[in-house]
Amino acid sequence: FFFFSSRRRHTRSSLVSWARRCVQETGINAEYMGIVYLMMIRRILRFPWQSAVGFWGRSFVPKKISKEQIMAITPIDGRYKGQIENLSKYFSEFALIKYRVQVELSWFKYLLTIPNVALNPTPLEKKDFDLIENILKEFKYEDAHRVKEIEAVTNHDVKAVEYYIKEKFKGNPTLKSLSEYIHFSCTSEDITNLAYGLSFQGGLEKTYLPKLDELIEKIVSMSKEMAGFAIMSRTHGQPATPTTMGKEFANYAYRLSAIRKFLKEYKPQGKFNGAVGNYNAHVVACPDVDWIQVSEKFVESIGLKWNPYSTQIEQHDSLAKLFLSMQSLNTILIGFCRDLWMYISYGMFKLKVLKGEVGSSTMPHKVNPIFFENAEGNLGIANSLLGYFAEKLPISRMQRDLSDSTVLRNIGSAFSYSIISYSSILTGLKRCEFNVELTQNELESHYELLAEPVQTVMRRCKKEAPYELLKEFTRGHQVTREAYIAFVEKLDLPSNEINKLKALKPSTYVGLAKQLAENVNKYLQFTHNKTTVSYTHLRAHETSLHLVCRLLLEKKKK
Repeated sequence: FFFFSSRRRHTRSSLVSWARRCVQETGINAEYMGIVYLMMIRRILRFPWQSAVGFWGRSFVPKKISKEQIMAITPIDGRYKGQIENLSKYFSEFALIKYRVQVELSWFKYLLTIPNVALNPTPLEKKDFDLIENILKEFKYEDAHRVKEIEAVTNHDVKAVEYYIKEKFKGNPTLKSLSEYIHFSCTSEDITNLAYGLSFQGGLEKTYLPKLDELIEKIVSMSKEMAGFAIMSRTHGQPATPTTMGKEFANYAYRLSAIRKFLKEYKPQGKFNGAVGNYNAHVVACPDVDWIQVSEKFVESIGLKWNPYSTQIEQHDSLAKLFLSMQSLNTILIGFCRDLWMYISYGMFKLKVLKGEVGSSTMPHKVNPIFFENAEGNLGIANSLLGYFAEKLPISRMQRDLSDSTVLRNIGSAFSYSIISYSSILTGLKRCEFNVELTQNELESHYELLAEPVQTVMRRCKKEAPYELLKEFTRGHQVTREAYIAFVEKLDLPSNEINKLKALKPSTYVGLAKQLAENVNKYLQFTHNKTTVSYTHLRAHETSLHLVCRLLLEKKKK
């Protein structure tokens, strides 16, 4: 359909030619080319080809936008919805209801395995377990809507989930007879805190970390590509000892990786100990059961870390650590965006010009670093939310107040603004081209940068007052190569040192910057296994395409 659509026929030959080159780069056998061609071209044609936003940068505004998006109050559900739709699986009202259903059903099944709890229980058969599994497996919008209908009567969201499950059990005599074991000895917060724990875990692992990894990998990749690209540093905004652009990117990659390591190892805490954390009802109903052990094993069985001490609520201390770590990571990226903004303003990076794109409504020449500016703004919003979450959530009056409830419902917003920012930075980085000519010319016009190595060599040779001599020669002056050579030739130094200093240039005075940039992977504080087919090769970021290429390469390796 895409190949022979008359509306796109004018792009067909160029697309096929480009796709063939990409496939050849990856080394995939010819027998698999067809499916890769099709998936790449499908990816391309989702956006207007003439504007080229499919590769070099997605527009903030999707090509098609629904009435709901236009009428949305926040840009998360409007302008940016296409970038964070997957988060609704973890942070929407639907997701919260589904996770609560999951916890209730998990507890029901686990409870029936504990001796001395259920009185004369009817053994469950396969059909009974299948029904329980299908409640969760087949949970759809209509089911969530039914829960909300019940909640409209009960005015209690967790009780509505309990009644919904009992409705589902009514058609099964065995389960109906055991339906009062749903929500047995639980307070609402037992269910809700575990539901939120699963929500955060899923959102972190399935959406947030993959996008963060993609960004870190891009920064690492550019660090290596630009490892030897010398630039003039600026400390206090003034010319300073040269470095390489790759090394500057490596600095950020390392800092981000340290926090990424914590996020990778992070596991939400969960409590399951009744109304005020003491197993009061549990002990009265079933005094012979080791409820502390049951609580620990159950919480860990659903993949969370057990918290043995709590009031009615899980105190959210572990969540505060998560949010502060995310805030710290975002702060690093704000610095990264500002640095990129400055590099672009100095001309050290050029931005790719896209046909049809407008930089200013009145100044036709403008090409603006909007993606880094957009990211900086959204990171600021995310950090405001994350900071408040970390400050508010660990505090609750006495054994519990409800002020955390509405706050928890907004955590998806912080994740959303963070992911939107990471996507913007990625897009901006793809638009950047390093300006070798400008940076080389800038270095060649600032030989005063070599005052540092000259005075250091003189110190080694035990010459008197070398710093003061170089200060008089260079401070406040822009030194040319000719003036520098003339100055060095007059120094009372061994001939080999004179020749070494005369051969030195600002563009070569970069120390071990290139080595540090090239070896950045060695020092990253986390390991992320990924396929050898990078997103850069295919210039696409669709999970389906990534998956197909990975499977094809794995088959080739075998």
